[in-house]
Amino acid sequence: MSEIVVRAMTAGDLPAVLKLEQALFPEDAWSEDMLRAELADQSRTRHYVVAETPGGELVGYAGLAAAGGQADVQTIGVRADRRGGGIGAALLTELLDEAARRGSEAVFLEVRADNPGARRLYERFGFDEVGVRRRYYQPSDVDAIVMCRKLRTRPPMGFTKESK
Repeated sequence: MSEIVVRAMTAGDLPAVLKLEQALFPEDAWSEDMLRAELADQSRTRHYVVAETPGGELVGYAGLAAAGGQADVQTIGVRADRRGGGIGAALLTELLDEAARRGSEAVFLEVRADNPGARRLYERFGFDEVGVRRRYYQPSDVDAIVMCRKLRTRPPMGFTKESK
């Protein structure tokens, strides 16, 4: 994993990201226009990163939307032949760190119900299942599991001082 660099995504990365997006999510891949729109808001409410080898080969990407104390993982993709090597964990770590830097109290995401590997990753990072969006992924009619991780906890409320 040490040979992978996670850095900010640029418009120059879009051809490689789109190729990977099509390979990973053929039924519901994001379009170039969708990705360009996300990148256009990179400094305000979006944070998109790529994982690349020292030779500049793109092997993963991820995106976050963060505003108003809440963040949402928009996407995470890792090339199939590079899975299991910590790239997804590195990308998710960067998104969680950015959510914290932006003052988010919680991070939400949707994950396909038929993707146990991704669910295990999110659970390892402290995400809990909070709901289900029935038939969310189309055209395959696959449910989305909604997960959440709290980043900051509020102090206990309603405590009284002990009597002596």
